[in-house]
Amino acid sequence: MSKSVELARLIRDRAGDEPPEYGLVLGSGLGHLAQAVEGVAIPYSALAGFPHAGVSGHVPQLVIGTLEGRRVAVFAGRAHYYESGRADAMRLPLEVLKALGCTKLLLTNAAGSLRDDMQPGSVMLLSDHIAFAGTNPLIGETTEARFVPMTTAHDPEIRAGLAASARAEGVDLPEGVYCWFSGPSFETPAEIRAARVLGADAVGMSTVPEIILGRFLGLRCAAISVVTNMGAGLSDEAISHDHTKAMAPIGAAKLEKILRRFLRDGL
Repeated sequence: MSKSVELARLIRDRAGDEPPEYGLVLGSGLGHLAQAVEGVAIPYSALAGFPHAGVSGHVPQLVIGTLEGRRVAVFAGRAHYYESGRADAMRLPLEVLKALGCTKLLLTNAAGSLRDDMQPGSVMLLSDHIAFAGTNPLIGETTEARFVPMTTAHDPEIRAGLAASARAEGVDLPEGVYCWFSGPSFETPAEIRAARVLGADAVGMSTVPEIILGRFLGLRCAAISVVTNMGAGLSDEAISHDHTKAMAPIGAAKLEKILRRFLRDGL
């Protein structure tokens, strides 16, 4: 029995057999959304091989239950490439999600904006991404499945549903390209200028590996960024992780409205 199947069985014993319709990965400062789920919380420490999610602002637990009438599996914390040097740090949790019968993955993150019209407190729907970090979570995979097409990595139908939900809630949700930097240091002003030339609208230290892994596993994926700061050199604000956590709740309130409406309206 594979580790993911074994863990999925353990989770079903605690949370019931009904498969989650959506998996949701929460970014820095966004973990409170997991508290809205009516269900069972399982600490990562009880799931052998799950990451410790050792970044403040992340809660290392999996919550399985109901949100707005939909069965969901919420990862209240994620592991990042910069914590271990492993781009595939979230592979096992996503394999478990797949083993639970889930088919759709929604990702959230805290990001820096490269656009004047997306100030801190804004939210952005990812239309595409750039793997600027220069690595890939499928390095070392030996099967032919590693050659994953990424043309529609960000599912058009789910994106359209999220955009419609934002309009219905009166929340501005521009689309944009997210550029993945490895972290943990923040980007330099020169790197921000380079990212803008490449066509990026926001920068961050997560999400892209999970999108790649999600598509590898056959999950339909979409992602939303919560803008917590402007990119280096684009404002006078002092960029720090504490600043990220402080600003995240402003955009998180908008994100929660969008996600609740999306789940309520269905796809």
